[in-house]
Amino acid sequence: MQILENNSIRLRALEPEDLKLLYQWENNSDIWEVSHCQKPFSLFVLKQYLENSHQDIYESKQLRLVIELKENNEAIGLIDLFDFDPFHNRAGIGVLLHDKMHRQKGYASEALETLIEYCFKSLQIHQLYCNITTCNQASIDLFCSKNFEITGTKKQWIKSQDGWKDEYLLQLINPKL
Repeated sequence: MQILENNSIRLRALEPEDLKLLYQWENNSDIWEVSHCQKPFSLFVLKQYLENSHQDIYESKQLRLVIELKENNEAIGLIDLFDFDPFHNRAGIGVLLHDKMHRQKGYASEALETLIEYCFKSLQIHQLYCNITTCNQASIDLFCSKNFEITGTKKQWIKSQDGWKDEYLLQLINPKL
């Protein structure tokens, strides 16, 4: 097994060919609340982002990987490390399966498991964390299934069209460090 593969998926680096997918996914206002985005991205900005995506995580403080189905090489989502802090040895983690038809099939679980293993074994990260609105039960269940623990609640943290939402902070400590 490759280091960034699991049963059904592989995690791969961004490629120039991913520009149209990124443009579609990043500009989907349905997911802006989760990604804390408030405006669309231009093709120009995303092309620049892709051109710089080769940077090492220690340089850029982030890592974005494409979740791809092994059976047909279809890109179905993204998984990110962000706010990488090499001094405190921690990073935020987020996952997106864009199309609903790919959800509830275990792909996000495999992607998360694969990235956690990479973070703990290869990057020697001490702690991963994520932020999830308290109403997003599917994401809460996903991260808790990988031993993330809810360690706090940020009250009225996210402003949405439906009003203010609370957000959980979840953490996973590397048991081997």
